[in-house]
Parts: sequence; structure tokens; C-alpha cells
Amino acid sequence: MDSTLDRTSDTVRPRAGRREWIGLAVLALACFVYAMDLTVLHLAVPMLSADLHPTSAQLLWIIDVYGFMVAGLLITMGTLGDRIGRRRILLAGAAAFAVVSVIAAFAPTAELLIVCRALLGIAGATLAPSTLSLIFNMFRDSKQRSVAVGVWVGAFSAGGAVGPLFGGVLLEQFWWGSVFLLAVPVMALLLVIGPKVLPEFRDPEAGKLDPVSALLSVATMIALVFGMKKIAQDGLGFAALLALAVGTIVGVLFVRRQLTRPDPMLDLRLFRLGAFRLALLINIVGIFVAFGYFLFVAQYFQLVLGLSALATGVALAPSGIAFIVGSQMSPLIIRVVRPAYVIGVGMAITAVGLLMMTRVGLTGGVALTVAASVIISLGLAPVYGITTELIVGAAPPEQAGAAAGVSETGAELGGALGISILGSISIALYRGDLADTLPAGLPAEASRSVRDTLGAAVQTSAELPGQLGEAVLLAAREAFLHGMQVTAWVTAVAAAVISVVAVVRLRHLPTGVGEELH
Repeated sequence: MDSTLDRTSDTVRPRAGRREWIGLAVLALACFVYAMDLTVLHLAVPMLSADLHPTSAQLLWIIDVYGFMVAGLLITMGTLGDRIGRRRILLAGAAAFAVVSVIAAFAPTAELLIVCRALLGIAGATLAPSTLSLIFNMFRDSKQRSVAVGVWVGAFSAGGAVGPLFGGVLLEQFWWGSVFLLAVPVMALLLVIGPKVLPEFRDPEAGKLDPVSALLSVATMIALVFGMKKIAQDGLGFAALLALAVGTIVGVLFVRRQLTRPDPMLDLRLFRLGAFRLALLINIVGIFVAFGYFLFVAQYFQLVLGLSALATGVALAPSGIAFIVGSQMSPLIIRVVRPAYVIGVGMAITAVGLLMMTRVGLTGGVALTVAASVIISLGLAPVYGITTELIVGAAPPEQAGAAAGVSETGAELGGALGISILGSISIALYRGDLADTLPAGLPAEASRSVRDTLGAAVQTSAELPGQLGEAVLLAAREAFLHGMQVTAWVTAVAAAVISVVAVVRLRHLPTGVGEELH
């Protein structure tokens, strides 16, 4: 391995060289595509619907099944990488991702597209834990590792930011399936260069993967995430409660099995480490805040202010750039500032940005929303990098894949919680406001449609005559804005609380994340 030695301390640590940095660039590209695939499809929904004519249930599965499969398989794929080799599972996942992306791009039916999205989720679940655990093996020097993790976090942010932008450009010129082809050249590059620059690493003493534990893990996460999203879409109903109950029961069975097996799939002793537990909690809350915020911003731009998909992508880009900048500054800051204070200040800055979001209105809100988005991103970016290092750095090297899986699973849970809890609050406020503000004389069918979602309200109002349509649209937009402002208050409070908790509970950690964890 191309490396030098860092002798600036009493401990001699290998420093990464050119091969490792090239490998990091390849891993970052894979993460970029993974994140882009989470967001790019949303812009293609209108064209996709016109071409494939999916039912409402099929459309929900097309959008959601990717995230379900990713969430369910992250821990399993991370553990599998520890056992059979992290580079091997990463390259296998990349190959599958490329092949299935091509099939999805030309899918002639909604049913086939759902299957492809599920397979893409399975392949995508190999990417995040494998790339992160490989980074921890490639970059043993703590300062270099902080930079590498910052690049890794920045790649995810860049993918999420430019996904809508690239998608908007493609959809202006090509068919809906073109958004899937963005992944193909990047995955091909990973398959060509990866074997040359990425080291292989596995746990030499690992036992066989326990299929029962893997099945319990997958069932737990899919049921929990499905239940949370069901709450966001339809409210607190029987199906959502049943899914949450099943997920909880199966999760308890998973935990009991791990505690009784001599060679568990997930070593639960990691949760005895205070820094590990608290970093995971902060990471989850940070994702909760981010998902809850982004759940509304794109709709605000398009359905309240009337921006096009491409213009919305452009408006969202500055926050992505700010996130990249923040994640790259983090390694420099934590060399001189304790992690507790970086996290605390970051979450406090995030709270300020969220409070700014409570001031946006029905018109002229682009500049204020973009400014608030940039502030929120600058605050959250270092938090993700530091907590990720604390989570994975707490694990022994042979369990880095499993710890990375836990980290990413926590992120998925945080996102699902943000969508379900904040989505439920906003929907309740939206429907409650409309019960009092919808104009009289509105047909019953139109009233039901308007109260469903803001998107349905925009479409329905366009079909109503003159002033009635304008009144319905104004009422729907005001109700949506009320829900968005209240959820901004909720997330601002959550960010402020975590800011205080981080400073109080993590202040014992010295500068330089990860150096003291083993």
C-alpha cells in the first residue's frame, strides 16, 4: 500500500498515500450516485405517470420501495461485508446497480419498475456501509480519516443536491427513464478502477452469516419504516399501527437472538459505549430535522411559489453546496475545537435557520428560503461527519462494516421519523385549516381532493371556474404554509435541545475525533 508514517505523536500511525486518495474519490462517486437516486425520481413522477399509468398504490411503491429495501438491508449488508469482504460486496452491488438501472430506464410497465426499484434498493444497501467501512480501513491516521469522512458526507450531500438539478435537465430533453441512466457510467468506473485502488478487508475470525438474524433485521426495518411512512401519508390508521407493532415485536426477537448467540450478526455490546449511543442519537435527530425540513421546501417552491422543476433544482442547489463546504471545513475545525462544541454550535446554527423558515410567506419567499437552507446546511454538515466518526470509530476494525450499517440504519430511521411525525403534524394542520377556510359551494368530490394534499389542491383548483378556483388555491396554500411553519418551529426546538445535550454529554471528548475511542 502506498503510504507514509506519521511520527508526530508517540504512536506511529500509517498515513494514506496516493492510492488511498484515488480510492476515496471512487468511493465518493458511488455515494454521490446512491444519494442522487434517492431524489432524482421525484421529478420524473408526472412523466412516468403519463407513460405507465400506475395506480396510486403502484406509484407509492415505485417511490418508496427503494428506501424500504435500503433501510431493511443496511445492517445485513454491513455485516456481510465484514464476513465475505467489503470490496467484494461493494463491487457486486455496483454491478447489480448498473444492470438494474438500465432495465428500470426502459421498463414498459409499472410492475416491472417496482421490481427494479426494489432490486436497486438491495444493491444500494451495499454501498453506504461498504464505502464507510473501507474508508476507516484505508485511513488509519485520525486527521486524514476526518478529511476522508468529510468527503464521504459531502458526496452524499452533493448527490442529493444535484439530483433534482440533473434530473430537471434530463427531463427537459429526454424521457422519464433517462434519470436512471445517470448511475451507469459511475458504477462502471467503480468496477474498473475499484479492484486496483481499493483494499480488501474482512474479519478473519468471523463466523457464518446467520440467515434468521438477517431476516429478522430486514423485517424489523421494513415494517417500522413502512409504518412511519404510512402515518405520514394516511394518518394514524390500523395498517400503520399494525406495521409498527410487527416491527417492534420482530425487533425484540432480533435483539434477543443477538444476545444469546456466541457469534451474533450485530454485537450489541457497542451500545454500552456512551459516545456510540449519544452520537447515534444525535445523528438520528439531525437526519430527522433535515428530512422534515426538505419534506416541505421542494413543495413550497413548486406548489406555493409556482417554480418549475428545473428552477426548484436550481433553488435547492445552494444548500447542497453549503453542505459540501461545511463537511469539508469540519476536519479542520475539530483539530482545535472539541467535538461537543462543534456539534453544539452546529445544531444551534441549524435552529436559527429553521426559525428563519417560520417567516416565509405566500409570495417573495425564494431569497429567504434559500438563505435559511444554506444556514441549515452549514450547521448540519459538521454534525454528520463527527457523529459518523464517533459511531464507526467506536467499533473494532473487524466490525466496522456492522457499525457503518448501524450508522446508516439510524439515518434511515431518522428520515422515516421526520417524514412520519412532521408529515402527520403538517397534514393535520392542513386539513384542520381547510375545514374552516374552504369557500362555500365547493362540490364534495373537489373538497375531498383539495383536503388530500396540496398537489391535489393545485390540480383541482385549476379545474374550477374563475374566482372559486382562486379562492380554493389560496386557502390550500395558506394551510400548507401554516403546517410548514409549525414543523419548522418543532424542528428548531429539537435542534436546540440536541445542541445543549451534545455540549453537556460529550464535552469530555478531546479534539481529534476517534483518537480516544479504542
